[in-house]
Amino acid sequence: MAKRTLVIDCDRCSGCDSCIVACKFENDVTLGNYWNRVIAVGPTGEYPDIEMYWLPIFCQQCENSPCIDVCPTGASTRDKDNDVVIIDKEKCIGCRYCMYACPYGVRNFNEETGIMEKCILCNHLTAKSDGNKNIADTFDPEHAVPPCVHNCSCGARFFGDLDDPNSGASKAVAAAEAEGRGVHTLVDKADAKPLTRYILSEEIAEWKELI
Repeated sequence: MAKRTLVIDCDRCSGCDSCIVACKFENDVTLGNYWNRVIAVGPTGEYPDIEMYWLPIFCQQCENSPCIDVCPTGASTRDKDNDVVIIDKEKCIGCRYCMYACPYGVRNFNEETGIMEKCILCNHLTAKSDGNKNIADTFDPEHAVPPCVHNCSCGARFFGDLDDPNSGASKAVAAAEAEGRGVHTLVDKADAKPLTRYILSEEIAEWKELI
């Protein structure tokens, strides 16, 4: 099973919301809905010892995806070629079971179309990508990254297969671990096994279990 996901370097993220804008433009996300959102964690502590970081939240591409388990029509499924969790809009009946099952609240109901939506790692662009960010070839099918990665003004987002040591995501995690920086996942109360990784150094802030 491929482990395609995003890796977020919270040390770098400035909370500028460029990723949100890029996502909305690329996927025509309706007003009031978000496939990607960024929340402020903090500030906490007392002056002058104040901590704060920004935490982007989106589909975690869980290995044990509860959304797939509860879908009655098979609309919530995986791409047969790369295992990305996607939604087959032709099969979705808008029952919202997947929305209730998602431990991270990252699925949206589109009132205009009557179907569920979420981040699919822009699989229409990245289905055959190796996840290596090369600015000159960003939208070459072999090197494409999601627009949220390409447009991140701080270079805080990385894409790829965690099982591929040459992918952008794997390289980011390996570098963080080598430098002794913290690599985290969102709290896993449903045994969903989220794949998204968050990098946060202790000197920046203490990692908070928010979800």
